[in-house]
Amino acid sequence: MEQPGGKNKKTRIRYAMLGLVFINVMINYLDRSNLSVAAASLSKDLELSTVQMGLIFSAFGWSYALLQIPGGLIADRFGPRILYAFCLITWSITTLLQGFARGFVSLFGLRLATGAFEAPCYPINNRIVTSWFPNQERASAIALYVSGQFIGLAFFTPGLVTIQYYFGWQGLFITTGLVGLVWGVVWYFFYRDPLQHKGVNAEELDYIAKGGGLISGKKNEPDQPSIWKWANIKQVFSTRTLWGIYIGQFSLNAMLWFFLTWFPTYLVKYRGLNFLKSGYLASIPFLAACAGLLLSGFLSDYLLRKGKSIGVARKTPIIIGLIISISIVGANYSNDTFSIIFFMALAFFGAGMGLISWVFVSILSPKHLIGLTGGVFNFMGNLASIVVPIVIGFLVKGGDFKPALLFIGAIALIGACSYIFLVGKIEQVTLNVDEAESKAM
Repeated sequence: MEQPGGKNKKTRIRYAMLGLVFINVMINYLDRSNLSVAAASLSKDLELSTVQMGLIFSAFGWSYALLQIPGGLIADRFGPRILYAFCLITWSITTLLQGFARGFVSLFGLRLATGAFEAPCYPINNRIVTSWFPNQERASAIALYVSGQFIGLAFFTPGLVTIQYYFGWQGLFITTGLVGLVWGVVWYFFYRDPLQHKGVNAEELDYIAKGGGLISGKKNEPDQPSIWKWANIKQVFSTRTLWGIYIGQFSLNAMLWFFLTWFPTYLVKYRGLNFLKSGYLASIPFLAACAGLLLSGFLSDYLLRKGKSIGVARKTPIIIGLIISISIVGANYSNDTFSIIFFMALAFFGAGMGLISWVFVSILSPKHLIGLTGGVFNFMGNLASIVVPIVIGFLVKGGDFKPALLFIGAIALIGACSYIFLVGKIEQVTLNVDEAESKAM
């Protein structure tokens, strides 16, 4: 199809590839959150205490966080097509096997394995978006694929609750594992990098490249310095701006991991809601988070198109969102179900606004270290997946959940302060290659 003047209309294959990533993220988060749905029944059947459940909730985070830097390096070395298929299939197998767990040790070990195989996924997601989307569309693209975690959880949580109600927690793990296995094969057959995709035309490739997209999809170009140097790791740990977004990501993930782990238990055990009813009510905050995320992504790109500085356009929605998320503390002073869900939804709406934060990885990191920077960013953020479930497990063992919500609210305040006071001018971190190589020798 040609436009007037003989120019071909650019294709929109990038949105199809984004759709595949969106589904990956939905499955990714179903396999992270299925334990929270199963927790009340599972802990009773396996006779697990709140402290033990806190440890099991955190097990995913131990391996996931610790492998983020290696995962980022792997994402910089291997292509998304094969690596993502491998991750999908292997983490789905470990998810399925959780349906056969017989106690604390086996369940803890399988959650560790699930976290390990999911570790490269978000660095891969970021690399895909950096390859397929120009700068002016990147925040919206990130918002759309990250929304998969909330849309999936919002619409599938009632289904997961229903599966468990009729088939038990064992059937829940087996079902979600099988879904991921099938999708891993689908991903392998349909995903391609920009230059390898037969459906993309030259106009779309030119549009992406002129907007700063890395259309080659290569992790290391021949003329780029090696990423396998201590100086590179030191660089991404020694910049104040990067530390600002690391702390902010920890704060956002603290809120996220409360909802992925303890939230259903909070509703059923500490607020006395019916199990099936809680499944539907639990979906409301996830829808709110999705709305916040999409609003933030499109607002950020709109501000950029209107001439606002990249710092204002990218930081403002995140800071506002983190401040809003402090409202989770309001649930401590509410007794009726409507008010409790309102404060939970409002807080998660705010956290959703902050989750366009991945856009800073492609903005700030040296081009040949996008995967490594993304790995460190996700490592620092996902320390929350270790800390939060364990701390909450200890805070609530006396039967009172109020200290746990105060804890989450305080972390949200720290995150807002980090973006306000630590994240300064937004510009790419530069690495003096000659200096780095001399220091590495």
